[in-house]
Amino acid sequence: MAASSPSASTPRGRSAALALAVVLLACAAAGRPEAADRRDLPITVEADSTDFDYRNNVLVFRNVRIAQGDSRVEAAQATATGLEFENSRWRFEGRFRMTAEGATLESDTATVRFVNNEIDGAEVVGSPARFRQQRGGQLAEGRADRIDYDLASQQVRLSGDAWLSDGRNDISGSRLVYGMREQRVLAEAAEQDGRPVRITINPRPAPEKPAEPPSVEPR
Repeated sequence: MAASSPSASTPRGRSAALALAVVLLACAAAGRPEAADRRDLPITVEADSTDFDYRNNVLVFRNVRIAQGDSRVEAAQATATGLEFENSRWRFEGRFRMTAEGATLESDTATVRFVNNEIDGAEVVGSPARFRQQRGGQLAEGRADRIDYDLASQQVRLSGDAWLSDGRNDISGSRLVYGMREQRVLAEAAEQDGRPVRITINPRPAPEKPAEPPSVEPR
C-alpha cells in the first residue's frame, strides 16, 4: 500500500505545510518583476524545523539556510518577526556563516538586514567574529568583537580588538574599516580610543636559489 501523505491537520502536516509556505512566500516576495539586480533573484529558505508563534507573530527556524543568488546565510537557529523581506532584521544564533560578494563572515550571533527584498548587510558578533575575502591568489582576513558588513558599499567595519591581514601585512587597532572594492584599510585616529594603530610588515621569504649543476672536471 502506498504511504499516505501527512494531513494538514496533524502536527507533522502543519510543519510541512508551513515550511512549504515559507519557501513559496519568500520566492514570491523576492521575484517581483519591478525588482532590479539581486532583487530579481528569489530568496529560498530551508530549515530542519519551524515554529510559528501566531500570537506574537514570531518565526523560529532551526538549522536554517537562506540563499539568494550567490549569497548564503546559515546558522543553528534564526528568529524573525513575520516572514517578509521588504525591510526586516533576522536574528541568527549558533554556527553563523554568511557568504556574499566573495566574502565570508563567521560568528556566534548575527543580525542580517533585508531591504527591498534583498540581503543588505549584517551585524556580526563573536569571540571573535571573523571575516575572509579571497582576492585571486591572496587571502584578506580579519577578526574583531563585532563586524558590520554593508553589501551596497562593500565596506567591512571591524570594532573591538580589530585585526586585519592581507596575507603579508597585519594591521590592528580599536576600529578598522576595510573597503573590499578598493582593497583599502582606513583607521581613523578618532576611533582608536587613544591607542595607536599597529602595522606589522612581514618580510617575504627570500626565493630559493636553484641548485647549481655538479661541475665536471676535464680528464
